[in-house]
Amino acid sequence: MFAMQLVGPGAPLVAIERPDPVPGPGQIRVRVSACGVCRTDLHLVDGELPAPKSGVIPGHEIVGRVDAIGHDVEGLPIGLRVGVPWLGSTCGACPYCAADRENLCDRPSFTGYTRDGGYATVVIADARYVFPLGEQGDDAAVAPLLCAGLIGWRALTAAGDRRRIGLYGFGAAAHLVAQVAASQGREVHAFTRPGDVATQRFARSLGAVWAGGSDERPAEPLDAAILFAPVGSLVPTALAAVRKGGRVVCAGIHMSDVPSFPYRLLWGERELVSVANLTRRDGREFLAIAPRIGLVTKTTRYPLRDANRALEDLRAGRFDGAAVLVP
Repeated sequence: MFAMQLVGPGAPLVAIERPDPVPGPGQIRVRVSACGVCRTDLHLVDGELPAPKSGVIPGHEIVGRVDAIGHDVEGLPIGLRVGVPWLGSTCGACPYCAADRENLCDRPSFTGYTRDGGYATVVIADARYVFPLGEQGDDAAVAPLLCAGLIGWRALTAAGDRRRIGLYGFGAAAHLVAQVAASQGREVHAFTRPGDVATQRFARSLGAVWAGGSDERPAEPLDAAILFAPVGSLVPTALAAVRKGGRVVCAGIHMSDVPSFPYRLLWGERELVSVANLTRRDGREFLAIAPRIGLVTKTTRYPLRDANRALEDLRAGRFDGAAVLVP
């Protein structure tokens, strides 16, 4: 197998060759056809996530086909197209798993973080945590659904049934969530980097009724806001933009420190919440909804060997939508 491996925080990924891994009991091996580049991967490479697996191979928005099966695996035949998401496994026994909140499991594993991921030609996955994908849709277009889409869906669900939604940071997740929210009859307000006219135009093309810089205020108070940008200073900005009883949802795995802010921004029964990881239920729900609404994924494709360039382009905001690595 060929892969791009993390050797240390802040260092570029390095290309490696090693024998194809063999799946153990309950595992499958997936021949990777596409892997999305997520901002979480950038946090991992920059050393902002604690205790990754030593020498881990990043990537958790994986589309491919089953090409080897371990013992005790049923229903996932050779050749089946599957998706491998961020949630790699859970313990199934802790209070969170028992309460159907496996996203908060005390002893989880995460693809591309605590177990090797999809910046590779093959990946080993726990068979219980992959999603059969069917044959609809191009592999590279489907890959971002496995995290950007799933976390976006979980964040939108956390916002409740509120109608006027603000999306702060209009990247891979927001460009998918905007389409879902618009299909539900909600008003989408997109907040981008100040002065980023091209991305604002892109947001409007996907159903946003308004798009502007994150330093601007909406004409009317929002019912809810979702923060995809990992910028802590946007928390008080978003709280100031939502009405009384509104909710601000922080959707990233990492964020810079949130500055102090006056209590009046929270007062009025405004709520500040976060979402973490995903559940398999999230995956089943979202992957069923996506084709029904004709979800369109904007992708920029890179050869797998160019993973470092894809990460730098993500950091600099050089593309709209999502980056996808193709072996």
